[in-house]
Amino acid sequence: MLAIIRFIVMTLALVFICCAACIYSILRPFHRNNVYHTSHYLSKVSTLLGLTIEVRIPESIKNIGPAVYICNHQNSYDIFTVSAAVQPSTVSVGKKSLKWIPFFGQMYWLTGNILIDRSNSSKAINTIALTAKKITEKELSVWLFPEGTRSNGKGLLPFKTGAFRTAQQANVPIIPVCVSNLHGKIKLGRWNNGKLIIELLEPIYFNNQAKESIREVANTAHKSMLVKIAELSKESGNELILKNKV
Repeated sequence: MLAIIRFIVMTLALVFICCAACIYSILRPFHRNNVYHTSHYLSKVSTLLGLTIEVRIPESIKNIGPAVYICNHQNSYDIFTVSAAVQPSTVSVGKKSLKWIPFFGQMYWLTGNILIDRSNSSKAINTIALTAKKITEKELSVWLFPEGTRSNGKGLLPFKTGAFRTAQQANVPIIPVCVSNLHGKIKLGRWNNGKLIIELLEPIYFNNQAKESIREVANTAHKSMLVKIAELSKESGNELILKNKV
């Protein structure tokens, strides 16, 4: 019964937040902080899931300015958990088809996130340049999931290089965001689902490195994030079993 009630309340909360965000965004369309404020309210739904979230932000990142945030992508609950760590003036990049999802899609578009056409390879190539241009022209930060898909309990999947190329072109730092293991942690029929820890790591600067080093930077970031995620997972009581290595 608790699981059913939770699912209904969670769904209603999501619809309400999406509708409210749409109305708010119509009054100030594509404003630089629409995503930040909406994410703040989405993260409150985690309380309904019986989850406590702790976000750790080092002083070096506060007020850092435009950056590319890279975060591990675990499952569909990320919308209520990872959103707690979204910083001001930050948007995400998603596929264009998202805007057709009832309520959520319209909210995602109106709040100012960047929509791309993944079905068109030539346009996808230009996405990096387009995103980098928006970062520099509008002084925005961008939130990306370098794994490219949800890991669904498989640990930290290998990184694609798009996020790193974007940061290099925009001449902004990469900021890794590590979220403790969420796989199997949330059970809707259980009242208390424990604690989730999100920690932002020190920024990574490119220092005009050559293009050939992009993969090396991505691999280094992957290794440091994997270690940190394992540490946070153990601390939060949901240890991560490392199955993949770079």
